Amino acid sequence: MLIPELIGYLAAALTTCSFVPQALHTFRTRDVSGISLGMYSVFTAGIALWLVYGLALSAWPIVAANAITLVLASAILGMKLRYGTRSER
Repeated sequence: MLIPELIGYLAAALTTCSFVPQALHTFRTRDVSGISLGMYSVFTAGIALWLVYGLALSAWPIVAANAITLVLASAILGMKLRYGTRSER
């Protein structure tokens, strides 16, 4: 494995793992009051585009990181849509 590819996998692992605490907290508490619907909507769309870009380039660190991050971000966004209006009233 080349050094740039190794750096890519390490960066992918770190940035993807950064979403796990937020996702776990959101799943456990159902508290989405501090999450911006606009920001998470745009962020999730951006992650989806990064995934498509990675697939187009066959850049597996980009694909792996963004596939996992897309699942986590989509789950948080889904919870914001489901519980957001209830908890913000």
